[in-house]
Amino acid sequence: MIVKTNSAAGVRGSGSASAYSEPVDTRTPTRPRLASSRARPAWWGTLALGLLAALLGLRVATGSLPIATLPNAVRDLITLSVSVLVESLPFVFLGVVLSVLVQVWVPTSVFDRVLPRTPVLRRAAMSLLGVLLPVCECGNVPLARGLLIRGLTVPETMTFLLAAPLLNPVTIITTYQAFGWDHGILVGRIAGGFVIANLIGWLFSRHPRPGALLTPHFEASCRAHRDHPTPGHRMRRSALGFAEESTAMLPALVIGSFLAGLIQVGVPRDTLVALGSNPVWSVLALMALAFVIAICSNVDAFFILSFGSTFMPGAIVAFLVFGAMVDVKMLALLRTTFTSATLARMTAVVALACLVLGFGVNLVA
Repeated sequence: MIVKTNSAAGVRGSGSASAYSEPVDTRTPTRPRLASSRARPAWWGTLALGLLAALLGLRVATGSLPIATLPNAVRDLITLSVSVLVESLPFVFLGVVLSVLVQVWVPTSVFDRVLPRTPVLRRAAMSLLGVLLPVCECGNVPLARGLLIRGLTVPETMTFLLAAPLLNPVTIITTYQAFGWDHGILVGRIAGGFVIANLIGWLFSRHPRPGALLTPHFEASCRAHRDHPTPGHRMRRSALGFAEESTAMLPALVIGSFLAGLIQVGVPRDTLVALGSNPVWSVLALMALAFVIAICSNVDAFFILSFGSTFMPGAIVAFLVFGAMVDVKMLALLRTTFTSATLARMTAVVALACLVLGFGVNLVA
């Protein structure tokens, strides 16, 4: 028996079939598909754990050695990679906990009652959800996965994913403490983040097959949770969900942290600083810096504050918006959920929008 979902329902509500518009074959058992798909990422999970063990081992082993024993590049790689990992890990676990709460403890009817039915207003409300959930971009990935599993559409979840790191109260307060109302940096970050996130949500809402934006593995997981809910008590389901999300997130976080450290060692910062006085190149330079350092959106305002006398205000706004939405660590985490083509399109649009935002602020400031 082939059951076709109503594509219109995917626009109106957040029911269990809202994230997909393709036919679902109910004759095919879903659980075996999910089990077989989990075997695929085993190699990179092993690689990630090996990298983590190597980084921590080197950090411990070299702590008592003379500084000159290791080359500068190796020491920098170890320090930067471990610092990104340690900074991100608490937020990832917080995101996993929130994801489990959404999947297991929050009824689906809550989203139907609270969120508007008009697609544009619905996505706008999702982008403001970060006000209630002060989690940085790392923790938002497992939370977004929980929203998708619960039945929200890909465009709605993508809007939340990009807007929440910028619109949560911790980010707003730290940005105000760093810059106040000077040069419109705070307003540019909040308004720019809201507009860009909703632009991405609108663009992906035009996709004829939203399910194709997800990886086959995660799409199978969503179908499995929808068609064959995990039996047992809520506490048992919560424990299983926490283990499943942690297994998916931690290897990607380790790889992303290592890549962030590797790129930072290879990219000379002196070159980026030399471009700071140009209204065009300054924006591009700080966007590149935001991509490679992969710093948490809750504290990035204090980091970039030291560049305030060198770079133009538009470049700082572009740094604060682009880095909270897209960086090398974030892409590694998102690859557990979205296809490479989806992430490439999302990154391209976000980058172009941040360029326009940065140029506009430089013209006004």
